[in-house]
Amino acid sequence: MINEGIDPGEYQELSQRIHATIWDRLAPLEQQIENEERIPYDMVLPALRESGAFGLLVPREYGGSGLSIRQYLPIIAEFAKIQGGLRVIVHVHNSFAHALSEMGSAGQCKAVLPGAATGEKSVAFALTEPDHGTGADLGTTADIDGTGYVLNGRKWLITNSDLATHFMVFAKTGETSVSAFLVERGSRGLHIGPLPETMGCKGGQHGIITLDNVAVPGSALIGAEGEGQQHLERALEISRVFIAASSLGTAERALELSTSYAKSRVTFGRPIGDRQAIQRYLAEMAIDVYALRRMLVDAAAKWDSGQRIPAESAMCKQFGLEAVGRVTDRALLIHGGIGYTREYPIERLYRDARLNWLEEGTPTIQYLVIARELLSGYDSADTGALLTAG
Repeated sequence: MINEGIDPGEYQELSQRIHATIWDRLAPLEQQIENEERIPYDMVLPALRESGAFGLLVPREYGGSGLSIRQYLPIIAEFAKIQGGLRVIVHVHNSFAHALSEMGSAGQCKAVLPGAATGEKSVAFALTEPDHGTGADLGTTADIDGTGYVLNGRKWLITNSDLATHFMVFAKTGETSVSAFLVERGSRGLHIGPLPETMGCKGGQHGIITLDNVAVPGSALIGAEGEGQQHLERALEISRVFIAASSLGTAERALELSTSYAKSRVTFGRPIGDRQAIQRYLAEMAIDVYALRRMLVDAAAKWDSGQRIPAESAMCKQFGLEAVGRVTDRALLIHGGIGYTREYPIERLYRDARLNWLEEGTPTIQYLVIARELLSGYDSADTGALLTAG
């Protein structure tokens, strides 16, 4: 089934409203968030709710906008041009509302998604653990207890843990069997604590969750028992594309700022943009931005057409983090020493971009996924979706 998203006119109106919210209401808060290392939710959440930013990927039947992936990517890229903690809120909320809409039962979707569309409810992803790996190596367990389950374990680096009303918890239901559960925030035995502040994307909470004999009903199981691994792979697959779009937005902003600075900064009586070394940096940055943008067009077109994109999503994520790393490196070189200070946003963009290395899997994971797909028959020469993406 092809997801064409919403009508172009409606999309333009939504996009313009969100764009205005980003630059008129959120961007002015950047310095406050960086200085205080906290997000003023009393100002941020109403702005996001009023703009419709929480319901972007929630299906229309549940009160959301029901955007296609192609329509969503430019919006999350625009959020990545401002303070990173703000981008993280929107990314995590929309990624896992989207995941629940695809994997959850009718009852689960009905209970959560209408509230997610308005920002009253939010789902966080509880996968990573301090003492174990992921997938079959999880340490969190879910033991059958009558008609329900009892969950025990620890999760950490759980983004939006301070906002989430529900957690998508992955746990072992057998020696090698992984299952996913929708666990409410107020569940008895569920404890949420903070972790230290991060290098970049400041203000958001990446907490630690302890599950101490948390009893959940059988209806909390997402899909069937043992389907957790496939749910995990599908959720991360499209979320990696969202991370790549975030890399694109940050890279676009760094290139824009660097081009402007190269025109205005004068040494020896000439703008530094007249110098071949600076021109080389700008050209390399533009190449990365253009290549990443086209990769995302291809991946979005394939997903919206109903295809799975494990190789493409990993390629986008990996190339995106490498591209934004190179672009912000060169942006710092163009700005020189002043770019290392807080006087210019390059310093913040540089730090914020480094989270993209870690979200939804490190580079080693992306290389593993790409190689696995190639060895399983993935055709890297398939250009059909790119040629018809428009």
